[in-house]
This record gives sequence, structure tokens and C-alpha cells, in this order.
Amino acid sequence: MSDLRYVYAVCPPFGTPLPADLTGVVGEPPARLAHGSLVAVVSRVPEGDFAEEPLRRHLEDLDWLTATARAHERVVDALTAVTTPLPLRLATVFRDDSGVRVMLEEGEARFRAALERIAGRVEWGVKVYVTPQDAPRAAQAQAQAGAPASGRDYLRRRRQESRSQEEAWQRAERFSERLHDALREHADAVRLRPPQNSPISPDGQHAGQNVFNAAFLVRRELSEGFVETVDATKDEATQDGDPGIRVELTGPWAAYSFVANITETETEEPGGGP
Repeated sequence: MSDLRYVYAVCPPFGTPLPADLTGVVGEPPARLAHGSLVAVVSRVPEGDFAEEPLRRHLEDLDWLTATARAHERVVDALTAVTTPLPLRLATVFRDDSGVRVMLEEGEARFRAALERIAGRVEWGVKVYVTPQDAPRAAQAQAQAGAPASGRDYLRRRRQESRSQEEAWQRAERFSERLHDALREHADAVRLRPPQNSPISPDGQHAGQNVFNAAFLVRRELSEGFVETVDATKDEATQDGDPGIRVELTGPWAAYSFVANITETETEEPGGGP
């Protein structure tokens, strides 16, 4: 069996070398494949794992999928440090170098338009979580008070809990709106995403309820101000007496959220080839 070509990203020409110890999928180092005004960053992968049928089976293997995704992201992250990559979807594979060149040639206009739109920019992710601080105190008060004396007493306690939760949500929503407005001043584009709940935060504590989830496309030279604005707004929440609000900032990343439709349209089905 011959090796196939795994493609991580499409980039403008760049001269800065990638780290010598950088490895991608299946431990292979990435290489540049130039065609016209574009460069594809590729590595060799075994046909026995990445042809159409074995790849379909592998994609159902969570461990394999996780390892491959991490290797893919590792290469894209390295590219983000030296150029502006247009990341392709996971497991974009071609039969040989000529198949990659055909992709670059057929998609040149759309790839170049996308690269111009994100040139010199990175993606930052911002999430807001809320954990009502009155809930533990309410539980403690209930434990001290003992069992409800009557059905009316029980309903009164439940109304108090519900009111506390609703007030916490309203504070978090107002905070998220202020944060969104402040960060939008530093961004060229924003993508709002559905809330995603994470049971554990980075510090090992419960993350709370995710009420705001967005990606921001930010010029590199404005990123410092963007991060400072996030920090300042977090401080504002604490000063306003909202310790139950937590802001999570991630990045800088390649502009995944702002090029997905373009890269999916322009790539070949996994395992295919001319």
C-alpha cells in the first residue's frame, strides 16, 4: 500500500520554518506543498488507516479520533504562530500530491478570498458561566430549619429558591450583554454559539451553567486590548458582587469559526483522490 496525503491547512506562502520537532498525524512531520499562490501543509499517512473504508471505521473509535484531532490541532496551532492558516476539516485526505494540487487550483479563488478576510487575525473564544451563590446558603438554611412544617412552608421555600435562581440568571444575562458589547469593539467579526455545559471548570470545580458562548475574530495587534477588556470586565463582575459569574477565555486560535463553510465546500471526501 502507498502513502496518502493528509492536509491540515491552506496558507499563503510563508518563509518562517516550522519547529523542527513538530509532528502531525501518525507522528509524521508536516511539509509544505506549494501550488500557484497557495501552500498546502501536508503529511504522509498510511493508506491502510486513511483510505475510505478504514477511515470510516476509525472515525467511530473515540481514542483514535481524539489522538488524530489533537495531532491535527497541534500542526494548525504551530502554523498560527508563523502565518494565517485556513484550517481544513479533520481527516482531509488525497491520493497523492497531484490531488492536493488539484484542490488548490480548483479552490484558489475562494481560498484566497477567505485568507484575505482573516489575514493577520486570530480567533478568541469567550464563555460566561453562572453559579448562583445563594443556592449553598439556601441549602444550609434548609438543613438548619429541618423539614418543612407544612405544605405551605415547603412551597414558600421553593419560591425563594426559584427567585434566587432567576435573579442570578438575570445578572448573568446583563453581564454577558455588557461583555459582548465591549469585546465587539475589538473584533472584526463575532460568531454566537449555543451554550455548552461543562461539568468541570479548569480549576477542578463545577463550571456552572453556560449562558454565553462566542467566538471573536480579532486582529493580532488588537489582541492585547481584547484580553485586557475581558480581564477588566471580569473584575467589574467581582466588584459588583457577582462572584457566581465566571468568564472563560481561550485562544488565540486559527479562525476555525469563520471559515468552516468555505473549507468544507472546497475539500475532497476523506479517503478520496483523483
